[in-house]
Amino acid sequence: MTKGLVAAMVAAVALAGCGASPADVEEIKKGQKEILAKLEALDKAVAQVKAPAAARPTVDPNKVYSLSAGQAPIKGAKDGKVLIVEFSDYQCPFCSQAEPLLDQVLEAYPTDVKRVYKQFPLTSIHPNALPASKAAVAAGKQGKFWEMHAKLFGNQRELSADNYKKWAEELKLDVARFEKDMASAEVQAQIDSEMREASSADVTGTPSIFVNGKRLQKRSIEGFKEAIDAILQGKG
Repeated sequence: MTKGLVAAMVAAVALAGCGASPADVEEIKKGQKEILAKLEALDKAVAQVKAPAAARPTVDPNKVYSLSAGQAPIKGAKDGKVLIVEFSDYQCPFCSQAEPLLDQVLEAYPTDVKRVYKQFPLTSIHPNALPASKAAVAAGKQGKFWEMHAKLFGNQRELSADNYKKWAEELKLDVARFEKDMASAEVQAQIDSEMREASSADVTGTPSIFVNGKRLQKRSIEGFKEAIDAILQGKG
């Protein structure tokens, strides 16, 4: 592109020389130099945009993170030897797809596995994720976390303030208390705490699943069984 413009400028000077004064030609040359300088700067800027983004730092697949249930709700065997910690987002389609798989794991290991769900709303791309997290945590304060959790994932395209209230009513919650808890600093603090924990575990996307602190590499029933059986056999 720059070479073509330079050729056009040279032609312009030649044409100007046919009937223009030396002063006119010098003025044209001066303008060309300014344009060429701007084009050079533009070329550099384009090259930077086209340059590949820096690769994300590789996470050690064998690293074991210190993760606990904390204040998060537990599903499955409360005294199970295997702890599955999931950092998830209610507006993330991949997270909703993981739900049947996690239920399948709990069915396969009813006395060995406990599942913990932790909030990691990706607010930069999912505007409804944080309010949905607040709805789940607020419902949990009335003992209905998993019931609200199912409503949120089951109606992922219908996340809204009106529907949170509607679902709270369907779950027979104290709606006034539910809405107050949703807006409370305490609920926000719990979500913030879980997000900090996610960051300390090098979580950047959802769902991120850990089995006894080790990041799950194969998100399939076979992958879960491989990780869980190793722990139960004393190999993990």
